[in-house]
Amino acid sequence: MREVFSSVARNYDLMNDLMSAGVHRLWKDAMVEWLNPQPGWRVLDVAGGTGDIAFRIAHAVRERGGQADIAVCDINADMLGEGVRRAEAKAESALRWINGDAEALPVPDATFDAYTIAFGIRNVTHIDKALAEARRVLKPGGRFLCLEFSQVQVPGLDFLYDKFSFNVLPALGHIVAGDGEAYRYLVESIRRFPPQAKFAKMIEQAGLSRVQYRNLTGGIAAMHSAWNI
Repeated sequence: MREVFSSVARNYDLMNDLMSAGVHRLWKDAMVEWLNPQPGWRVLDVAGGTGDIAFRIAHAVRERGGQADIAVCDINADMLGEGVRRAEAKAESALRWINGDAEALPVPDATFDAYTIAFGIRNVTHIDKALAEARRVLKPGGRFLCLEFSQVQVPGLDFLYDKFSFNVLPALGHIVAGDGEAYRYLVESIRRFPPQAKFAKMIEQAGLSRVQYRNLTGGIAAMHSAWNI
């Protein structure tokens, strides 16, 4: 896993634009809108190395006239390095960067008002451990919000999406990022990830409550929300 993301770190966000025709930006905006982050919150964005979600959260909080304490945690140092580089280019100083594993987060219990993870949880080895860690680090009343590729719900779209994923994406990865195999792995990881209802059940089994999900673009992606109550 570290090797896959080290290989694609520099071109990761460009590839996201190419793979989704820019739609991933709308999905991430929708995630932060549903999160509704507030001034004074402590937020942990896991597997967020390039900072895409964290930058949006920081901006949303500033729009409300305040600041938030936002920590970005990623197991891959190259992805974090790309995030730091982008933060410096944006003169964004509101973020902290942590090199750590989603299955064993290097932060204390009951620390954060919100835990976010976008397009990362399908890549952990043990999803149940990552979910348990999310609950552990959330304060009582804290919010869990996950954005992830999911199971397409629109008949016909699933066939077209599979063709695009397995034929076009590895070719794009080879041309743009110089690593087609990394993107073949990422496509296969999407297919192995549990569908919406099953993942919602896993979140409940981790001890989180009030689990909901919203499909995006016909279920190509989905957001799952829960609370530590």
